[in-house]
Amino acid sequence: VIDATSLGWGTRVKGFIACFAIGCLCSLLGSCLLWVPKKGLTLFAVFYTLGNIASIGSTLFLMGPMKQLKRMFEPTRLIATIVMLLCLVLTLCSAFWWRKEGLALLFCILQFFALAWYSISFIPFAR
Repeated sequence: VIDATSLGWGTRVKGFIACFAIGCLCSLLGSCLLWVPKKGLTLFAVFYTLGNIASIGSTLFLMGPMKQLKRMFEPTRLIATIVMLLCLVLTLCSAFWWRKEGLALLFCILQFFALAWYSISFIPFAR
């Protein structure tokens, strides 16, 4: 079963590039939608968050889902992972549930720093 469902290296790289490109496109689109009157900040928060989720999801193609999850929740990056995921969720909650645009923008900023901190945790001795 594992051999029949595993992807080849070329397919993994193509999946990574496609998913990462979609993530970058969503983040860029969110930045462009920031200037739309009334709903711009909410649209920015949603597309920026979806872009970050797609970018994180792109690494699933390179490592595989189980290895990615195991590495995300290793003790050395557990706090970074929790903060990053919490910021992603809180951004969407503030945009849709609480309808607080300023709070959504604050969580987008925190999301940026949390994602940077999480990414740095994969570089040895970077933190």
